[in-house]
Amino acid sequence: MPLALAISAELTGVTDLLPVDSPDAPYIYSFKVQCTSCRETHPNFVDLTAYEMHDLSGSRGEANFVWRCRSCRRESSASFKGKPTPYIIEDSAKWKNVVEFEVRGLEFTEFKVEGPWTCKSEANGAIFEEVDLSQGEWFDYDEKAGEEVMITDVKWQIRRS
Repeated sequence: MPLALAISAELTGVTDLLPVDSPDAPYIYSFKVQCTSCRETHPNFVDLTAYEMHDLSGSRGEANFVWRCRSCRRESSASFKGKPTPYIIEDSAKWKNVVEFEVRGLEFTEFKVEGPWTCKSEANGAIFEEVDLSQGEWFDYDEKAGEEVMITDVKWQIRRS
C-alpha cells in the first residue's frame, strides 16, 4: 500500500524545502507504526533511512524497514518509492507529499521531525542548511536580499498516496 508523508507550511522568501539526505549523512525518518493485521501500535518511534536495507524473512527481497509485530508476530516492511519532492513557495499553505513509501503489513501513524532540512532563498538562490522544523517554525535572515526569511505553521500528515 502506498503511503506518503505530506507537509503544509507557510514559506516566506524561501523555496525548495527538503530534508538533508545523502549517503554520507542520511535523513532519519521517525514514525510510530501500527500493524495492519492486529492493529497493535509499537510503543516507540522507529527510524528508517533511504540508504539502509534489511532482508525480509524467507529471502523474499529487502526493504528499508522491516518490523515484526510483538503481538501477532507478523513481519511488515516499508520502502522508499523515490527521492523526496521539494516543497516550493507555490505550494505554500497547501498539503503536498514530500516522500512516498510502499508499505506491507503496517501503517505509519505519526511522524516526528528530528533531522535538518534545507531550503533556498527565493530572491537569490542562497542555500540555508540546518533548517530545524522540530518546533513547527524556522526564522533566518537572507543577508544578500536584506530581508527576513521564514517557514511557519508547519504541519505533517501521513496519507495514502
